Formats: sequence, C-alpha cells, structure tokens
Amino acid sequence: MAKIVYILLCHKDPKSIIQQAKRLTDVGDFVSIHFDKTASATDYAALQDALGGNPQVVFAKKRENCGWGEWSLVAATLRALEVAVDAFPEASHYYMLSGDCQSIKSAAYAHDFLDGADLDYVESFDYFESDWIKTGMKEGRLIYRHWFNERTQKGLFYASMNLQKRMGWTRQPPKDIRMMIGSQWWCLRASTIEKILQLVKDRPDIMRFFKTTWIPDETFFQTLVRHVVPSGEIDSRSLTFKMFTDYGMPVTFHNDHYEMLLGQDFLFARKISPEALELKERLGELYADNERQFEISNEGERIFAFLTGRGRVGRRFAPRFWEAESSIGKDRQLLLVVCKKWHVAKRLTQGVRSNTDLPVLDFIFNELDAGLPDLGGIEKSLSKRGRHRRSMVRMLFDYYKDDRLMLCLDTANFDVADDFFRDRCDTRLLEIDCEFTDEYLTGHAKRIGLAGDRSSAELIAGILPTIRRDVTHEYDQFREADFPRHFRLLQWASVEENAEQIAGFLDIDMDKARAIAETRDLFED
Repeated sequence: MAKIVYILLCHKDPKSIIQQAKRLTDVGDFVSIHFDKTASATDYAALQDALGGNPQVVFAKKRENCGWGEWSLVAATLRALEVAVDAFPEASHYYMLSGDCQSIKSAAYAHDFLDGADLDYVESFDYFESDWIKTGMKEGRLIYRHWFNERTQKGLFYASMNLQKRMGWTRQPPKDIRMMIGSQWWCLRASTIEKILQLVKDRPDIMRFFKTTWIPDETFFQTLVRHVVPSGEIDSRSLTFKMFTDYGMPVTFHNDHYEMLLGQDFLFARKISPEALELKERLGELYADNERQFEISNEGERIFAFLTGRGRVGRRFAPRFWEAESSIGKDRQLLLVVCKKWHVAKRLTQGVRSNTDLPVLDFIFNELDAGLPDLGGIEKSLSKRGRHRRSMVRMLFDYYKDDRLMLCLDTANFDVADDFFRDRCDTRLLEIDCEFTDEYLTGHAKRIGLAGDRSSAELIAGILPTIRRDVTHEYDQFREADFPRHFRLLQWASVEENAEQIAGFLDIDMDKARAIAETRDLFED
C-alpha cells in the first residue's frame, strides 16, 4: 500500500499545521515540515513542541528565507525532502503541500489511487511550446540571471535585467535539459525523488542555472522529472485542486464549498480560508473515513465561473466602430422570440412555419448548427455572429428576399435584443414565459455543465436557488427595459389569451394565431 510523505511548506498558523500534521500521520502517513525562517520564532517553537515527539514528523534541518518567485522556495523543498528521505525509507510517494491545503478525499481513497498506477503526477509542459505562461515574462525568466525579487526589490530587479539586455549577457539552459513548466503542487514516487536528489549532487551546472532563474518552483521539478523518468511514467497533472479568478488570484474556499470539493477528481485542494473552521474540521474527519465513497463530477470550475459571472450584466460583445452606424433597415421588421426553454420556442416557430410563409430561424446566436445559409463566412462561428449581428441579420433579409424575419433568442441574450431595438428597423419581441420546476432546473444545470449525473443532491440543492434567481433576472431585464411592441406568451394563460398576443406580434388574423397557440405539447418539458 502507498506510504505518503507530505512535504509541507508553511510560514504561519501553527495551530492549523499541527492539526493537519496529526490528521495525516494518524492514518499512517508521514510529514516533513519546512517552516519559513522569517516567520515567528514563537510559532516555530509551538510546532516543535507539539510535533517534535511524533516519529512520523520531521523538520527541515536548515530553514530558508522564502520569497515568492525566488530559488528559496525550491531550496526549502529540497531541505524538507533530504530529511524525509533519510527518516522514512519505507515511503512510496512524496506529495507537495502548503499550509493552506486540505485533503478532499479519504486516506484510503488517496492510497488506492496512487496504488492504481505506477506514475509521477506533475504538471510538466514544454516551456516554449505550451501556453502555460499567459502573461508577463517568458524567455526572460531563463536567459537572464535574477538575483533580486521582482516584488520586494522591483527597481533592482529591472535595473539588473535591463543591464544584461544592453550588454548582451544572455545564457541558455544546459544543453541536455528540456525546459518544462507547471504547477508546483506535485506528487512524485520515492524512486523519482531519489533520482532528482542524486542529479542535484551530480550536476552543479543545473543547480547554478536554476538558482538564478525567475520563479523556479514552476520549472525545477517539472524539468528534472522529465530528465530522470520516461514520459510514459508521467501523468502531466496536479492532484491538488485549485482555481483562479479572472485577475489571476487563487480562489479561496469556504465552509459552503464542502460538497463541491468532494466531487472534484483531486486528492487535495488549495486555498482553504483560515476562517473556514467548519470546512477544515469536516475535511479532517473525512481523511480518516475509510468507508466514504466518492462520486466524481468535476463541475467545480464551471460552477465558479457561473456563480461569479452573475454580476456582470452588460453587453457581451462591444459593437465595432463600423457597425455603430450600420442598420438592418427602417423598412424591415425583425421579430424576436425570447425564451429560456429552447424546445418550447422551437415548437412555436414550427407552428409559425406551418401557418405562415414568414422566414423563421431558431437560436442562431446560441447554436452553431442553426440551419443558416452561406453568408460568406460570417455564419461560421458563434463569436462572429455575435460581433457582427446587425450585418448578419441584414444579409439574412437579403438572402430570403423578404422584409420580415423571425429569430429566437435565449433570455441570456438581452444585449442582442437591446442592440436590435436600437436599430431603425421595426423590432418586435414575443416573450415566452414558462414554469421552471426544480426538476427542470436540475436538468438545465446538467445540460450546461454546472452539474453531472454524479453530482450530490446537496450540491445541486445549493446551486438551484442561484440558477432560479438567474433565470428570473434574465426575464426581468426584458420586462424592465420597457421595449415597445413587447408581447407575452404565458404557459398558464388560455389559448385565446395567447392567440391574441401571437396575432399582435405577427400581424396575422386570429384563426392562424389560434392554430399556432394550439401547437401540440407547446409548453411540455
């Protein structure tokens, strides 16, 4: 069975570290701690007092002054590894953690997972060919020598690098080393760690190079693993779940994230809020629960993007300057059917096709395969359709050689409708208001990827109120906009009442409108 040594880099919160170390060792695993040299001496003494007598815990013999982006973070890791290799020869794996990481699976699950494949788990992508670095310096991290910290010594950092640029003082990685990059949160086999430590001793040129690279914790182990282990024995992923905001900051998890975290296909998660005491307690108990079964749904990032995006109301696609003056045409009539339930809207449009000769298209801004004709390429992608919506609709009028056209919009497309109502054409709106049961909203959450078949009932119950509020908000936007020529079709209204709305919307007689309103199973799910 797997025996794990957790390499724990930390600099504060000794109480949480003590609790974490005890939980990890109570089930038979080991912990090697590096506590930042700049941290509180009192805190370090408390750690040693509480854990010094535990034979499954060791402390790095030499402590580093750790700084973000510096070699010191790698040096601290190596310090913790060296003492752990000597203290725990029976270890099978080494798992890198920080003080704000917590297990999100049981020890039994983690051991079975690691026993299931003889692999190293580390994000390890080609430094130059991958797009792992999204912004900022890339080649400059390596070809220049970095002796100063960009965050705490910004002036010296850039002065040093600019001098090297002017003087042409560049360098290259050791020729036999393929530079890789990835997350610092890895889980490596004991045999791999031994090979890396031996390489560190045998290759001072490699050490000299990495000691003056920038942010080496994202490249050192990620590169050396590829050098000592065949690619077929590397799974290029981290087993630690993490998310980032739009601003590149780590997402902090709180008490109400428990169910979501358990459903992710990872063994640990970071960052757990220091105030999330209930979450820490529950996750701590979970690690010792060998009977717990886990259903993996992996919807965490999708849920986060959905929930954080609810406040961003506004235009999705800013109109290009050449479109600002474009117009569909004042003598044309654009008929917009707005509905959250696409199947209901499509039944209505089929009824319109059967009872009128009006050109009708369905959700052309939502579905790639929406039956659009060839419009010279603008129809090839949803993003193009959205950016050039007036131009595309104008081409559709020309294609059908008609001054009337009917389209369907999701209620999330308020910005599209708003743009069309600002045009000189005669725009009309038919809102289809439906009932939304919990069962339907659960299915909707699964269809859009917020939940899966394995998502827990607690997780779904937690997101349903937000989804319901979101749908209500989308409908409210249309009603509050006070658009002219706004008609409403209601699931709970009579056929006659709905026929009157359809007749006004389409400018047709009541017999045809009634036939459309009587469309079979119009509102059925």
